[in-house]
Amino acid sequence: MSRQNVNGLLAFLAVARERSFTRAAARFGVSQSALSHTIRQLEARLGVRLLTRTTRAVVPTEAGERLLERIGPHFDQIEIEIDALNELREKPAGTIRIVAPDYAISSILWPKLKRFLPKYPEIKVELLLDNGLTDIVTERFDAGVRMGEQLAKDMISARIGPDFRFAVVGAKSYLAGRSKPEKPQDLMQHDCINYRFPTSGALYVWEFEEAGREIKIRVDGQLVFNNIFHVLDGALAGRGLAYVPEEIALPYIAKGQLQRVLEGWSPYWDGYHLYYPSRRQSSPAFVALVEALRHRE
Repeated sequence: MSRQNVNGLLAFLAVARERSFTRAAARFGVSQSALSHTIRQLEARLGVRLLTRTTRAVVPTEAGERLLERIGPHFDQIEIEIDALNELREKPAGTIRIVAPDYAISSILWPKLKRFLPKYPEIKVELLLDNGLTDIVTERFDAGVRMGEQLAKDMISARIGPDFRFAVVGAKSYLAGRSKPEKPQDLMQHDCINYRFPTSGALYVWEFEEAGREIKIRVDGQLVFNNIFHVLDGALAGRGLAYVPEEIALPYIAKGQLQRVLEGWSPYWDGYHLYYPSRRQSSPAFVALVEALRHRE
């Protein structure tokens, strides 16, 4: 097979899987026009159209779907075998792609990676922020991070963080002249800063607990974010009450910039876990990273 065909097929696979020339070009490190030109040349050599552009995405044609299903696994296997060669190196090496929520990246992954990476200069880690429940197999990530209760049964997991809970907080400027909520239902009378899940588009329902009984409250307010740190910023600006991980709120509570309410109603949640497919072949680099991230009491 000519190098032209190999490059064209790799370009096609990237666009077909990403459903986007923009994302595929970013992954290859080339311009969209160059990627588009490569695929047009491949289509010309094959004599069939492989991709169709719609107003919202790029989708494979019938011929494209067939090519994706037939050749995709072969190229995947080549990548796996090349990665496996790293086992013969003296030092672990390779690139590991992880998708994780913003809070998990800042509070768990990054503090541990700062200590891990200098010890393994030939390991590259790509962290992608996603607060939704990404399918790591479809999106071709090596691993993902979720809370324990959100893990799929067919995944291998390693706990990387302790249990944690959320805190309802508000600025003094917001709470001044207002009655503080005494029970979760009182939040209905307050401006609250909502969080929207990027994947599903649903608003997060605030969760509380009383004597083992779960209480869920749908709150309302002027602001909605899909980043938990922006939710915190909204509270600091006095725009309403926020429901955020306790750890990121505590420094501002200690400084008097935020006040906490409903503390006794907030349950502890199962901490964050790194998860990956059970069929994944674990390279020395991946094993080293998992051990470095693993939570130890």
